[in-house]
Amino acid sequence: MLTTDATPPSTAPAPDAALDEGADGPAGGTPARALLLNASLEPLCVVSLRRAVVLVMAGKATILESEGRMLHSERAALPVPVVLSLTRYVHVPQRRMVPPTRRTVLQRDNHRCAYCGGGADTVDHVLPRSRGGRHEWSNVVAACVRCNHRKADRLLHEIGWQLPFTPRAPRWSLSLGAAAARSEPSWSRYLAA
Repeated sequence: MLTTDATPPSTAPAPDAALDEGADGPAGGTPARALLLNASLEPLCVVSLRRAVVLVMAGKATILESEGRMLHSERAALPVPVVLSLTRYVHVPQRRMVPPTRRTVLQRDNHRCAYCGGGADTVDHVLPRSRGGRHEWSNVVAACVRCNHRKADRLLHEIGWQLPFTPRAPRWSLSLGAAAARSEPSWSRYLAA
């Protein structure tokens, strides 16, 4: 939603002019970032506020979610982008998936226990490793210590429990793994598995 004067494209304001609110971002705090999605809404990467503004002003991306504040230049006003989507699909070569570590499993499951829904701080193998279960995305879920100890090395049907979801690998790759850990709350639905 970019509002501009009726000026020809050749005299449009430079994208850097929209960033006159400080070098550290619009609030003067930490540098602002935005999640960039492909046209298919697949997460691609995290970009700086400056890069996000350039993409929007060049017509290469549209803003899906904004922060609510506006960036102003002499001739234009632009919402502070938080989530962007490319206007055209970009083919991305196959990327290596994030390995299922404690940190990445907790991240994927939003730090919620798969069994009771409370806060999770550990990881559980749905099919226990002692019974031949493998350490892979489809067999690992976040769990609280209490549920993990109650389940122990038993199968879910042996104790009458059910999983509310089917565990699977997350949509984000190694390029987004670290950024997702510090992600904005509004990014979670786009990074969800």
